[in-house]
Amino acid sequence: MWPFHRKLGPSGFSSSSTAEEVTQGIDGTGLTAIVTGASSGIGTETARVLALRGVHVIMGVRNLAAGEDVKKAIVKEIPGAKVDAMELDLSSMASIRKFASDFNSSHLPLNILINNAGVFATQFMLSKDNIELHFATNHLGHFLLTNLLLDTMKRTSCESSKEGRIVNVSSVAHRASYREGIRFDQINDNSRYGAWTASGYRQSKLANVLHANELARRLKEDGVDISANSLHPGVITTNIFRHNNIANSLFHWLGRFVHKNVQQGAATTCYVALHSQVKGVSGEFFSDNNLSEASSHGRDIELAKKLWDFSMNLIR
Repeated sequence: MWPFHRKLGPSGFSSSSTAEEVTQGIDGTGLTAIVTGASSGIGTETARVLALRGVHVIMGVRNLAAGEDVKKAIVKEIPGAKVDAMELDLSSMASIRKFASDFNSSHLPLNILINNAGVFATQFMLSKDNIELHFATNHLGHFLLTNLLLDTMKRTSCESSKEGRIVNVSSVAHRASYREGIRFDQINDNSRYGAWTASGYRQSKLANVLHANELARRLKEDGVDISANSLHPGVITTNIFRHNNIANSLFHWLGRFVHKNVQQGAATTCYVALHSQVKGVSGEFFSDNNLSEASSHGRDIELAKKLWDFSMNLIR
């Protein structure tokens, strides 16, 4: 780690802080959380640390067998941990609707929703619903999932008198999106697509920020005690690169500036999901376990509203 990584921010934590460190002393007993993409990488570490703090964790995973293996490993390490795995493919609206229906039918409470799953640097592909894969998985799938679970979160918040928290795992890459932010009319345009350009990953990460901000605005307007925030976890080696081997070269280039292990990479997510310092904070962007600032596009209220309407039309 570079020396400046260890500099503590206003929160008392830095980019070197781990998920266990930022949640030290926090009792999550009685809370229920859903973590998407929890069968590997920072999703697994997020699930493990939340379970360590007493949270009942529901892991939304594409590969149920892999999810069950993670569950067994967590329970082996943390006897008494409450962890369950449910199948969830964020690139399929049918899968998302089934997951949400099954969860809502379980009558479990839902205090925390962590929209973590994602793909990175894929070649041009369409989802099962014929939407470009980055946009479909990273943004639209989580947009639909959040909408379908929101009533349960509202009910939980009201009945428990505890703040609900929605956490979108975005990226600092959202700062490098298009000049106009998002090109809504070119989402599926293969001729303009580039795995390494704003047409793919970066645009979807900007959408994560805008989604959280517009959701925060709407929740505040409705007087609901649920926050929505987004964050940059850092540059971490995980299987998010699984769709493109060339991604490793980009990772090593970025690693000259910021390079975290999985324990550090999951920290900001756990901090935003559990820490008391974040209570009442909504519509903000976090990085390195501290408040940060999204790009000008990420703070664009009208762009956020336009994305919301665009997304609603796609999921109908």
